[in-house]
Amino acid sequence: MKPAREERAVDAERAESFAARVRTILDGGALALLFSIGHRTGLFDVLAAMPPAPSAAIAREAGLDERYVREWLNALVAGGIVALQEERGLYTLPAEHAAALTRAAGASNLAATTQWISLLGGVEDELVDSFANGGGVAASCYRRFRKVMAEDGGARIASLLASDVLPLVPGLESALAKGGLSLLDIGCGAGGVLLELAQRFPHSRFLGVDISVDAIDEAKRAAAALRLKNLRFEICDASDAPPEARFDCITAFGVIHRVQEPTHVLSLLAQALRPGGLLLMQEEASSGSPLRDSARPLAAFSYARSCLHSVASSRAVGSSAVGAMWGAAEARRALEAAGFHHIEERHIARDSRSAYFVARSNGRRLQLM
Repeated sequence: MKPAREERAVDAERAESFAARVRTILDGGALALLFSIGHRTGLFDVLAAMPPAPSAAIAREAGLDERYVREWLNALVAGGIVALQEERGLYTLPAEHAAALTRAAGASNLAATTQWISLLGGVEDELVDSFANGGGVAASCYRRFRKVMAEDGGARIASLLASDVLPLVPGLESALAKGGLSLLDIGCGAGGVLLELAQRFPHSRFLGVDISVDAIDEAKRAAAALRLKNLRFEICDASDAPPEARFDCITAFGVIHRVQEPTHVLSLLAQALRPGGLLLMQEEASSGSPLRDSARPLAAFSYARSCLHSVASSRAVGSSAVGAMWGAAEARRALEAAGFHHIEERHIARDSRSAYFVARSNGRRLQLM
């Protein structure tokens, strides 16, 4: 016989405050879907470049259907995102809003990030089944995952490479410019980061590997179009040994938490480095504690994405499923267990969502200065 359920007193004021918060969340969720559409259709970019204009002119400039555009605009007006001169029917995207919603905003473009909401919502049935029965959700179920990752992660990091990421390792930029260095990027996707590096440093050599055939094909086409002779791409699972050994530098941007066994993969990378070579690893900024992390920007979003994608897709292939929010202490332990030394955690002001780890393989440090 089940024990009687304990009745708990409800504070009416706190209950209404929480209900108000839920209503705000519902508004935010709806706006996130509209943001994603605005990003994908280019509407935010068009609005930012136009003076106050009617919906017909905005739709014409964007090459879209006016009726849909008008309804989209009105929803954003209701949400306080787009301004409306109602008597004249003119819509405007304030410059301060454009700074967080357009492609011109670069690393600050949060509209690209909102694509995750519809992407994750698209596998809700599979996730509910996994919650009930265990297992996971196959990577192929996440439509547009590679595209969203490239825009939200790869493009963000590529835009910060010269100004913020490379300076994390003193002397690395000058050594790449001087030439003779070999760099491997694992989980390179369509190669956005390497395309930027190969153009900037024509005298160094770059190799990108990824398990996705489509991503590697796209990366190869881009490299060929740019006539880059110092850049190659190959299909390779991160859980396998790299196709060649002895790199001066290996980069791993947002990939280690997704592999089946992080310590095993990191061990392979340590073996693929020349003595004293370095690993530059980027992961989600997390202490590993949701209570401590709750003060971080986009903490709930990051934990949700870890639950609904990182863990679910990892479990689909029998992985240990550490999750994207495994935390700095766990990441450091995995690096140490893999044989890395001189491990430093660094952060970039313009990328508050990321933690960057710089670690060295055994042996005398490579001279970068």
